[in-house]
Amino acid sequence: MRTERPRVALLVPALALALLSGCGTNDDEAPEVPKTATGSLEQLAEKAACDPNVQTDAEELRQANCKTGDGRYILTTFATDRGLREWINQANDYGGSYLVGRKWVASGDAKVVETLRGRLGGTVETAPEHDSGSGDSGGEEHGTEGHGTAGQGTAGHSGHPES
Repeated sequence: MRTERPRVALLVPALALALLSGCGTNDDEAPEVPKTATGSLEQLAEKAACDPNVQTDAEELRQANCKTGDGRYILTTFATDRGLREWINQANDYGGSYLVGRKWVASGDAKVVETLRGRLGGTVETAPEHDSGSGDSGGEEHGTEGHGTAGQGTAGHSGHPES
């Protein structure tokens, strides 16, 4: 019996390795996602092939506009995990696609975010698009604030006060 035990012990890791290497591999699946990137705004931008145009440089967050061949996006780093989560929770009210890492987020078009994921890793979060109008069912995105009476809507309203 003792001579069989070492053989079994050698077979278990080999079997586990064979199972892991064969599981879930399908050429039709999405490309492999790298380990989630970490670092400063500039380090993340470099990994994403972006020359960051820093717009906000505050203690709690840093934000830069990025433009690559894949498209435009905003890269934001946070001082704390809580700051990131609070930002995401508020951003979800506006809809959109977000690539989320530890203390950073990239926001932009869904296709751009998915492409960035191949460089930065992270998790894609998508919030449904919401109407940012005045709350009436007209759904106009612009020009309804400050006109008419609350709840009146825009139908028949010229946008100019009567004299």
